[in-house]
Parts: sequence; structure tokens; C-alpha cells
Amino acid sequence: MLKGFKDFILRGNVLDLAVGIIIGGAFTAIVTGLVDGILNPLIAALFGQPDISTVGTFPINGATFSIGLVLQAVLNFLLVAAALYFCVVAPVNALQRRRKSGDEPEPKAPAEDVLLLQEIRDLLAASTGASTPNHPNGGPRV
Repeated sequence: MLKGFKDFILRGNVLDLAVGIIIGGAFTAIVTGLVDGILNPLIAALFGQPDISTVGTFPINGATFSIGLVLQAVLNFLLVAAALYFCVVAPVNALQRRRKSGDEPEPKAPAEDVLLLQEIRDLLAASTGASTPNHPNGGPRV
């Protein structure tokens, strides 16, 4: 039973997932800092209040409804998504496009000694009447 648990924990995808969650948690602090430190103060400077959570609050039968809270949550989500997209996703996509657009280098020609060995192999095969076997790199199978 413990061996099965150990196999499960040490499986590659479980470790990758754990690393992804930890890195995601650390990255959350960066995105939150960007939103709280730059985007929200910019909104406060433009509209005169730091958030819109107090807008549209009205009581009905002792319960207080706040449209502003919902709007603030939507705005925060959009700000985090925009920060993530423009600061991470777009630059990474541009980098991947640049890498893909680069020409693939042509394969190197075989070295002189390899060409000589291939010629000797072909001559030996021709003199014995044997055919050279099909092998991916052109040489005989071992």
C-alpha cells in the first residue's frame, strides 16, 4: 500500500502539477502587486474613488444588495486577466513566433571519414555480391 502511494507521488505528472501550483501561487503575488500597485491607483486617479464596491448599494427588507461589489469583482478579474495577458501571455507568444519563424539549419554533411567508410562498405558489398541493408543512418546493422 505504501509502495503504491510512493509510486503515485513520484509520478512525473504529479510533481509537475505540484510545481505548477507553487509557481502559480508565487506568480499570483506579482499579478496582485501589479493590479493593486498600478492599475487600481490609475482607476482611482481617473474616477476619483479607489473602487466601485460602494456604487449601487440599496437595502430591501433588511438585506443590503450591492451591485458595486459584483462590478468590483468583475473589474478585478478583468484587470488581473489583462495584466496576465499583456505581461506574460503576449510576450511568450511573440517569443514562440520568433523561434518558429527561424529557418531550420540544414543537416550537416557526413564527415570525410564517414564518407570513406561508406564507400568501403559499398565496395565490399559489391565485391561479395551482398546488398547493403537498409539502415536509417546508411550503415550496416550491428
